[in-house]
Amino acid sequence: MNTSWSWLPPGKNCGLCGEDNCKSFLKMINTSQKSYSDCPYYAEQQTSTNPKEVSGIETKAIYPPRDVLGHQYDFILEPLPGEISARKIVLPFRPDLVEKMEIKKGDYVLGRPMGAGCPIPHVLQVIKAEEVTGLLYTWVVGPKYSRENKVKDVIAYHMIGFEGIAAHIRKEPDFGCRVTFLPGFCMMSLNHTGFANMVLEKSYGLQVRLEDIRILAGKD
Repeated sequence: MNTSWSWLPPGKNCGLCGEDNCKSFLKMINTSQKSYSDCPYYAEQQTSTNPKEVSGIETKAIYPPRDVLGHQYDFILEPLPGEISARKIVLPFRPDLVEKMEIKKGDYVLGRPMGAGCPIPHVLQVIKAEEVTGLLYTWVVGPKYSRENKVKDVIAYHMIGFEGIAAHIRKEPDFGCRVTFLPGFCMMSLNHTGFANMVLEKSYGLQVRLEDIRILAGKD
C-alpha cells in the first residue's frame, strides 16, 4: 500500500516545486500534473532514517533567500544543539493561568501570539514555567501534538522572545540592535524583527536571544 497519499506538504509556500504555494501544488497532484517527489520536503522525509525526522519534528528545511512577502532576513533562527526548535518565551494574556492550570515542564500549551500579529495558534512544549511571572519557556512543536496529547489552552499570549542559533547568516546580529530573522519552521514563512539582547559566540555558532518581537507585514 502506498501511504504517501496521506502526506501533506509543510505549508511553507517556498515555490521550490514550481508552484506559487502548497495549495496549488496539491491541486496539480490531484490532476496528475505533479508528483509528491517534486516537493523537497517529501523527498527528505521519505529518505530519512531518523524517526523524529519522519514525524516532521526535526526535518531539515530548505529556505529561500526571501520570505513569502519578499522580505530578506538577516538570518534563520535554528534550534540550540539537541533541541527540537528555537526556544520561544511567551506570556499568557492571563499570567495567573500558569498557576491555575498547573502548567509545568513537559506540558503542551496552545495559544495564539496576538501581540505580534500572527494569525496562527501554536502548540508549545513547556521547558520551564514561572508561577510568579507567568513566563513560559517553550519549544514550538506543531499542531500534530494537539491531536495526540493533552493540551492546555491559554487562548492568547504575548510573544516575549526567541533564543536559538543564527544560521544562514546574511548579516550578523549585533548586540543591542534590531535585526530581522526567520524562525526555523515558521508555518507562515514570514520575516520577524526583534532586538538582540544576547549574542554569544559558541563552538556551535552564534547563540542569540531576541525580544520585542514583531512580524513584518509589508514589502521592502
